[in-house]
Amino acid sequence: MIWGLVALAGTYALAVSRLGRRGIDWPAGRSLAWYAGVATAAAAGLGNHHDFRTHMSAHLLLGMAAPILLVLARPMTLLLRTLPVRPARCVARVLRSPAASVLPHPVTAAVLDAGGLWLLYTTDLHAQAMARPWLHTLVQVHMLLAGCLLTAAIIGRDPAPHRPGPRTRGLVFLAFIAAHGVLAKYLYGHPPVGVPAADAEAGAQIMYYGGDLLHLVVIVLFFQRVFVATAGEPRVHAARESDTGVADRPGERGHDRGRLPG
Repeated sequence: MIWGLVALAGTYALAVSRLGRRGIDWPAGRSLAWYAGVATAAAAGLGNHHDFRTHMSAHLLLGMAAPILLVLARPMTLLLRTLPVRPARCVARVLRSPAASVLPHPVTAAVLDAGGLWLLYTTDLHAQAMARPWLHTLVQVHMLLAGCLLTAAIIGRDPAPHRPGPRTRGLVFLAFIAAHGVLAKYLYGHPPVGVPAADAEAGAQIMYYGGDLLHLVVIVLFFQRVFVATAGEPRVHAARESDTGVADRPGERGHDRGRLPG
């Protein structure tokens, strides 16, 4: 997994460098967020994962903290700006396709994320992963990808033509928070297979309180985005009325969907 993260960091750097050679500036804050996210994910792979407290700390870093940083880096926007016109339009068509509306949808992402956690900790999958390095790596990859999918579905700013409105995203995230919190409380009294009760209690508390802190970060970013989008709507609407003399008809503004090339 470490080599995969190194490849992600290198690919992002090459894309930013390519934009720079074309005279296009890419915000340094996004690059910093990407590298910090990659470093956070790499740090989650360190330590003794047989210690449940260390494992749970890694879960928070890998499945929640790293995805927030990676999503803020807006990798899809970077990809679309880096690619030549024809490949960029191909990617845009894929993003617009009906199939692309399923996996990135908040409900799908929340089920994959929360469902994966419940499966991991309420069956013997955790014990099996501790005994088999390849399975442990697979679990880590799932945590990272599912976390990125959910975070992007809730607060992502990359182009996403099928992204639902703020109400749907907010309700889905609240449901995910509830599922995550209930699981933490369950683990406090029902240790995973092979985990001592004292370690399970400590790990469950890390999951519960650490998860709440990271959920709060997502909530702040979510409302920040909604506020900015809402504050900008009256100005855009007024400008369109001034230019055309006709107000937008309901459903034509495409609120919060992002723009794609082609």
